[in-house]
Amino acid sequence: MSKKWLLVAPVAGVLGVGAAVGIDKVFAANEANKQDLKPAVNLPITRVVLLNSGVGYFSRSGEVDGDARVDLTFPESDINDLLKSMVLEDFGKGRISAVSYDSREPIARTLSSFAINLNNNPTFSGIVSQMRGERIEVQVSATAANQPGKLVGTIVGVEKQKSGAQATEIEVLNMWCAEGVRAIKFSDIQSLKFTNPIIESEFRRALDVLALSHDSQKKSVQLHFAGEGKRKVQVGYVIEAPIWKTSYRLVMAEKTKPYLQGWAMVENPTDEDWTGVKMALVSGRPISFKMDLYNPLYIDRPTVEPELFASLRPVTYRGGFDLPESDRVDRVQDESIKKLEDTLSSKGKKPQANLYGLRADKQQQFQSQKDQAYQRDVVKDLAARIETGTVGNSATAGSLGDFFQYTIDHPVTLPRQKSAMLPIIGKDIEGTRVSIYNEFVQAKHPLLGLRFKNTSGAHLNQGPITVFEGNTYAGDTRVLDVQPNEVRMVSYAIDLGTEVDPKAGAGKQQITSVKAVKGIVTTVTKITDEKTYRIVNRSQTDRTLMIEHPNRTAQQFKLVDTEKPFEDTPEVLRFRTTVKATETKNFTVKEERDVSQSFALTNGAEDQIRHFINLSEASPGLKAKLQEALKVKGEWDAVRRELAQVVADLSRLSADQDRIRKNLRETPKEAEVYDTYLKKLAAQEKEIDKLTDQQKKLMADEFKAKKKYDDYLSNIGD
Repeated sequence: MSKKWLLVAPVAGVLGVGAAVGIDKVFAANEANKQDLKPAVNLPITRVVLLNSGVGYFSRSGEVDGDARVDLTFPESDINDLLKSMVLEDFGKGRISAVSYDSREPIARTLSSFAINLNNNPTFSGIVSQMRGERIEVQVSATAANQPGKLVGTIVGVEKQKSGAQATEIEVLNMWCAEGVRAIKFSDIQSLKFTNPIIESEFRRALDVLALSHDSQKKSVQLHFAGEGKRKVQVGYVIEAPIWKTSYRLVMAEKTKPYLQGWAMVENPTDEDWTGVKMALVSGRPISFKMDLYNPLYIDRPTVEPELFASLRPVTYRGGFDLPESDRVDRVQDESIKKLEDTLSSKGKKPQANLYGLRADKQQQFQSQKDQAYQRDVVKDLAARIETGTVGNSATAGSLGDFFQYTIDHPVTLPRQKSAMLPIIGKDIEGTRVSIYNEFVQAKHPLLGLRFKNTSGAHLNQGPITVFEGNTYAGDTRVLDVQPNEVRMVSYAIDLGTEVDPKAGAGKQQITSVKAVKGIVTTVTKITDEKTYRIVNRSQTDRTLMIEHPNRTAQQFKLVDTEKPFEDTPEVLRFRTTVKATETKNFTVKEERDVSQSFALTNGAEDQIRHFINLSEASPGLKAKLQEALKVKGEWDAVRRELAQVVADLSRLSADQDRIRKNLRETPKEAEVYDTYLKKLAAQEKEIDKLTDQQKKLMADEFKAKKKYDDYLSNIGD
């Protein structure tokens, strides 16, 4: 059996219901009339695959005979997904001739595109008057003016006449028949048929558009199959669909394994019943997106102006020198433009536009033509390769993510706009009862739970779990996605029989090492944290307690003097301990980390230097160097003190001189004390000169002492 298929791309819509009347209409009518005049074939939904990414795959299949048409209706919001994903298959001696779908144009514009315009609710005579010149068959009733029977002729026109004593206005059809022109009252016409099959098809299509317009949110899609004999056809597509959800029931008993029952909740949001469909549910996250393929898209094209008056005189051409084709075009065009300008100038006229601007357009047009020719060659080559089967697969088949499929073993029947619960899992699993304590979830009591291994053989999709202890409801919980054979914990109730009291220890810090390198002293301090969980089991049964302790590995903490955790996650470390009935016990978690701190020895860090000297962890050699640093610092301090004293003396003498000069201004020169002030002022000047010289020397000494100290500090090391 041969199989012909078609991947529907957006170009499939070129034969849309709203196609304009013209040459395309004749071509389409000749191809589609055979199918359009036959009743549409029903292709029911036979397979549904629902995914967790908000889409679903729907497959329709059935049998057709010869040329056939399949009419489908979709919400407008699904058309883009349909155009992106639809796949058509013909399993017999046939082919897919076309896929047409409703345009998004307003209904009035669509109706006006047909040969018969049904806009504005036209009357019988209004419809006929649009078809002047078309041949028709008219069935008339028996009256005084007509003999009953069928008339065949051509529409001449429609007119209004006055009839009777009251001059009532009536509408009359004028038609050309074998015996000549006849006038027939519209009231006498029982039926009228167009003999032109194209007009018949246009009329029917316009009526279909009107019918679909009653629901403006629905769009019609028509699939046309052409072939011979009976054969199977199939169409599949991906459109938006509600995600399917899961819920579980977990039954626990004392002496048997836990029993897990899983249900999938699916919905049929369509306007079509699903009857006996094959259904599959896929757990995974395939990438899915929307793209606007429905709205017409246009691109800007260059406007090329004609070469005005180019035919007024012959153009002479000169031989080229192997110039590029574009240059030869430009040269010919430049010569034509020059001659055109000469012609206009001889007539006293000026060009109305920059004629040389045409050159750029010509160049762009030439380039566009080259690109289009190249694209046509590529398309022809690809089509030939597809036809001969030489196009290879560009991808290697393999796993595309974390997918798992539940195939429903029996056909599913689900009426439109209904939901259903379908059983997907029903198996015993491995599990151990535990109590789970996390002080940030419940500070006082642990939670009753189950640590289970997914031995069902299926992927468990995330969802709620209702837990039963035998026949008694025990609580609710929720599980995230669980892979086959993966171990997971769930909790469903508070363990009131067990109490936990976490107490944090005082903690301690201890410097473990002191090192110096080029004036940088680095200390390592060991920080120890301790937490003790006091556990009281007041129940009459033993408990397996899972303690969830914060995982501080990222903070460089490591466990010391503590048993290895049973398991760990990025958030918590889980420790398992058994607590017998009525027993009280302690469980201690001890952690420590090393913290490094660095200090730069500077000339103002005497207290830090003394602190490091007093640390027992500092080596004797480092202590000796630090002691020497303090000695060098003492020498610098002595110079600084001496300099400070000189500066103070200068300040004192300067103030005393200000006092003497003030007294001299107020004391008469004849007074005995006046000479005393002068002598004292002269003596102080000599002392100031001496102190100034001393200050300069001490400032130089102080700079040297400071530099010696800084250099010493920067070179201290173990």
